[in-house]
Amino acid sequence: MAARAIGTSTIAFGLVSLPVKIYSTGESSRKVSFNMIWKERGVRVRQQYIDPADGAVVPKEEIVKGYEFAKDQYVLFTPEELEVVEAPKSDEIEIVSFVPADSVGRLYFNKAYYLGPDKGGARAYRLLGAALRQTDRVAIAKHATRGKQYIVMIRPHDEGLLMEQLYYADEIRSFEEVPLEEGEVNDAELALAIQLVDQAASEAFDPAQFQDEVRARTLELIEQKIQGQEITAAPVEESKTKIIDLMAALKASIEADEDERKPATRAGKKTKGAEKPAATKRSTQKKAASG
Repeated sequence: MAARAIGTSTIAFGLVSLPVKIYSTGESSRKVSFNMIWKERGVRVRQQYIDPADGAVVPKEEIVKGYEFAKDQYVLFTPEELEVVEAPKSDEIEIVSFVPADSVGRLYFNKAYYLGPDKGGARAYRLLGAALRQTDRVAIAKHATRGKQYIVMIRPHDEGLLMEQLYYADEIRSFEEVPLEEGEVNDAELALAIQLVDQAASEAFDPAQFQDEVRARTLELIEQKIQGQEITAAPVEESKTKIIDLMAALKASIEADEDERKPATRAGKKTKGAEKPAATKRSTQKKAASG
């Protein structure tokens, strides 16, 4: 089934206007939500707006939006005025510059959207994509929508174009705000850490091996509750060994990983069937997730 566009716009570069459709790149797994229920009657309760002065309930139709310009002082806006205030001057995606593809740090990436050509834009769409591929550059543009202007990056993706919404410079926090303690890395610890990394290394990232286990577990417990079963907390197993020494922890991690990779044997003796390594916990999880 073809994807459904969530919006339309026009990319402007030079005197060229490229009509495009905007598509979502994915759908986040929805968090399982719970409603607020009156326990005595089993009915869902509703939220109300309350006057903090006397506790009176304020009717929804009498509520307007306002901006606090001073302490407890507000300027009020009608819906018509809000449309004027929040409406962008233009909803074009206006390209400002073309920069090297590797010059935009990942720290600035916020959201991503697929771009597809709208009616009459196929040639210009292909042309822009080809030009970006040939020059190994990306387009930096301004895009105003829903009452806010964004800085976006347009780059080639597969056979088409991808638009990535970026953070502004003043929206990025400095890493200097993160408190760091002093700590030395010695050669022996580094060698063991590298060995551990190599043992658990994969050729590429495989998103198919992961799933939202928390959501799946939540839905499973909810189904148990619907069937009339009692939900109790499973006992939490404490770690059998609490290792504080870093070297000891690294060695124990490597040994545990090696134990998972050892071939299975029966009664301590090798058999023909035991010559093949047994499936490790990691590979089993990977197959279950991808299957």
